[in-house]
Parts: sequence; structure tokens; C-alpha cells
Amino acid sequence: MDFKLYNFQIDEFILSALREDISSEDITTNAIYRDEIKASVELISKDQGIIAGLDAFKRAFTIMDPDVEFEFRKKDSDSVENMELIGSIKGNVKTLLTSERVALNYLQRMSGIATYARRMVDKLGDDRIKIADTRKTIPNMRVFEKYAARVGGAVNHRYNLSDGVLIKDNHIAAAGSVKKAIKMAKEYAPFVKKIEVEVEDLNMLKEALDAGADIIMLDNMSIDLIKEALKIINKKALVECSGNIDLNNIENYRGLDIDIISSGSITHSAKNLDFSMKNLKY
Repeated sequence: MDFKLYNFQIDEFILSALREDISSEDITTNAIYRDEIKASVELISKDQGIIAGLDAFKRAFTIMDPDVEFEFRKKDSDSVENMELIGSIKGNVKTLLTSERVALNYLQRMSGIATYARRMVDKLGDDRIKIADTRKTIPNMRVFEKYAARVGGAVNHRYNLSDGVLIKDNHIAAAGSVKKAIKMAKEYAPFVKKIEVEVEDLNMLKEALDAGADIIMLDNMSIDLIKEALKIINKKALVECSGNIDLNNIENYRGLDIDIISSGSITHSAKNLDFSMKNLKY
């Protein structure tokens, strides 16, 4: 992969998660382990899917203790099987037990998203069409979730509201028309930002094209209506399809002359992959 998570991107969120889980101390661990003891524990997959989030997993420990060591048999984007040994973690037993839940939470969530994204890509079965995530992410989890989507083979849509202009129905209502909304966006936005417009019918589509939209989002359109829309667009803009697209229907879009499918299901419908830390040894 040519992308990664950097500590400066994720540390504040992981610290917040650790503070949530440890308001003052880990009472159980401190009661059982009075001395500083070195130990090792195994990371085991309890599901089948795509692993993602090993850097976040490691950081949940090394923020607490930079001397914790890791030996992994897998890397992000690799397939994992049920009951497969992923690797081992070595360090102060208090750190291993205190950071365990937070570390696993990141790994499980991110691996679930990567797995869902990979299944979407495989089920579509059309390399010409990119599958994109959305901003439908858990608050303060976006950097992790969008990374995981890419690990699974999807691409990122806008990271946030500053990334690009996306004119939706409420923006159009506020402006008064598609044409006026695009005109206002072109006057305000930096010239390097592309302008995308969400359209729900062919009249809105024609108005958006005439006004010079760079990207047309065909929202909640039937396959037949999408085919009509593509004839009108005729390569004059990039084409994105969106609206309730998930694993149950994505294969319906195979072979269409579109550029992007965006799907909130990649993040809001992904089931966590299950991992466990077992076999603690001194």
C-alpha cells in the first residue's frame, strides 16, 4: 500500500479512547499485578476477512509504553481466517492488559470496514468503476474508517466539508435553482476545487450540465434512468451513482459507463471483525 496512518493523525483520538477507558487507573490489573512483570500474549483472529488497523492497534500500547514489542505474521490488507494466529505482543503485563480493549476495538472496527469494502469491490466485479466511501462515519473515527475503506480496495470520497463542493438538495433549495447554486459555488470556491451536483431527475441533470458541473451525482435513480442520464451526460462530466447502494444490489451497476459508486454502507453497515488476545505468558 502507498498510504498509511501517521501518529500525528491518530494519537489524539487514541489518547481520548484510553482516557475514556482509564479515568484514573486499571483497578483490576493493578490489584492482581503489584510488580513490574514482562509478558507476551498472542493476537488471534476469530473471524474471516481482511485485516486493517495494525498501526492503530500498536499505538494503543506504545502511547502507554514505547518499549512494547510486536511480531506480526500479517500486514494490513491481508486475509485472515478464523482462529488464525496474527502475531504476538511483548511488554509490561500492566500495559498489555490495560491497553488491550482499546487496541482491539480499533482493530475490530477497521478490519470490519476493510472486509465490507473488499466484498463490495469483489461483488461489483468491474475494475473500471471506483467504489467510494462517504462522510457517514462515527464521530472522531473518520481518519481510521476512511483508511480502512482504502485498505479494503475502496477509494475515499471527500474527507470533510473543506475538500470539495458537493451541492445537494438543500443547497439547491437555498440557492433557488441548480444553475444559481453552481454559479454561487464557482464565484466562491477556489478554482482548484471541483464542483459536484446531486441530481434526482433528468431536468436537474440538464441544468447542472449546462451550468458547468464537473461531477454529476445520480441520486437514487433506477438503472434504466441511469442509462438515460448517461446518454445525456455523454462524457461531459464525471458520473457518480449513489443512494442505498450496498452488498445486496451493487452488482446491478456492473458494466454501466459510470466512474464512481459511493456507498455509506461501507462504514455504517460493516460488522466488526472479531479478534482476541489470548495465551498470556511470563
